[in-house]
Amino acid sequence: MSKIKIEKQIGGTILHLSGKFIGGEETDELKKELNELAEQGEKKLIINLSDVTYLNSTALGILIASHTNFTKREGKITLCNVSKSIENIFVITKLSLVFNIAENLENAIKNMSN
Repeated sequence: MSKIKIEKQIGGTILHLSGKFIGGEETDELKKELNELAEQGEKKLIINLSDVTYLNSTALGILIASHTNFTKREGKITLCNVSKSIENIFVITKLSLVFNIAENLENAIKNMSN
């Protein structure tokens, strides 16, 4: 079962994701949360992937769409705690060149403060 926990801080928002995001309800919920944050005018978003075990193409598409949405509004998304297997997906798809990826949450927060 996938979960999304929202934490407001750093003058921004941290989304803590856990489980698998494979195109079902959990992915719809992720899309809804990201869209709501964008509509609220959020500029700084950290997506913590430390407990994510799998992302499929649908979930990646949602992350890409929200990245585009945030960038258009001069916002910034940083991913952190990306596992090796998920990092490989980002490297193969060249998404590692698109997203800011921090090693851990502490670095992501520092990154956002700049």
